Amino acid sequence: MKIGIYDPYLDDLGGGEKYMMSIAKCLAKDNDVSIFWNNRRDLDNLSNRFAIALSNVSLVSNIFSPKTNIIKRLLETRKYDVIIFLSDGSIPLVLAKKLFIHIQQPLKTEKNILTKLKVSRVDRVFCNSYYSKSYIDKQMGVASTVLYPPIKINSKNKIKQDIILHVGRFRPKDSATGISDYKKQSVMVNTFKEMIKSGLKDWKFILAVSIRKGEEGIFEKFRSTAIGYPIEFLVNKTNDELWDVYSMAKIYWHATGFGEDLIKHPEYAEHFGISTVEAMGAGVVPVVVNAGGQKEIVENGKNGFLWDTLSDLTAKTISLINNDRLMKKMSNEAVIRSRYFSGDRFCKEVMNIIEI
Repeated sequence: MKIGIYDPYLDDLGGGEKYMMSIAKCLAKDNDVSIFWNNRRDLDNLSNRFAIALSNVSLVSNIFSPKTNIIKRLLETRKYDVIIFLSDGSIPLVLAKKLFIHIQQPLKTEKNILTKLKVSRVDRVFCNSYYSKSYIDKQMGVASTVLYPPIKINSKNKIKQDIILHVGRFRPKDSATGISDYKKQSVMVNTFKEMIKSGLKDWKFILAVSIRKGEEGIFEKFRSTAIGYPIEFLVNKTNDELWDVYSMAKIYWHATGFGEDLIKHPEYAEHFGISTVEAMGAGVVPVVVNAGGQKEIVENGKNGFLWDTLSDLTAKTISLINNDRLMKKMSNEAVIRSRYFSGDRFCKEVMNIIEI
């Protein structure tokens, strides 16, 4: 089969891009797979960052660019048996035999005749979590399929240290949502600083962040707020390098969505939480915000903690720090829970969705 895949954020190195290129890798084993994009370096960077082999995947002109006229786009899409499109809310007009739409987050779409017509041409909509599905189905009038992201567990045999870890993109202003400090990294840094001031000793907070070109200056200002505290930053590390720190950390923090109006803006919460599952796979106990897709991953009190307030975050973290038995028990349970999302199930489910 001839399959084309489009992701409008391919240069962003986020979880959605890892998701889409994992689909490409799965399908390229037995099909002719192309990515609609104009910059080979972006694809190479993504492949290196996430350790996804894409040698069997071709790069073709981005026909979904606004610079491409609709006639050319339609003619080109006629050549494809399947097109898989990561939607930012839009639905393309294509002439491929089958069109599959993937949506990474709760979206608001315009309900009009044109939208209904476009949706009627879609063979299936699939999303990354039941959190996303609950909004997508209502907005688009579809019954979407949940395909959890691909999680590869690669825990290394490292001695655990007194480390709290956070992994996430550094986005002073998120391009998709428009909000500042989307991952709430400054919130977590300030919380840890307060814990140190209150007497916490011998623990450090490590933030592993990815930074885009042009954001270095803003990041350095943020980094300067941690001077004088046991806070470290790992910048633009590869997947393999991240597993080193996953394997050494004891506690994992995540705060995306905290303090936001998630009823009005459900897209401000974490839509799933790949890094949370990766951390759990390495035996890191998650202490994560009680919002979005995190609630589908962490079973509160069993394999981690969910929190609602910063005092709650602090208290639950301290309860783990002061109780080795609880820490070890939850660590073991976290590893068991991570296996639900890992393994080879992703490729099998992709093929079931597009019925290969």
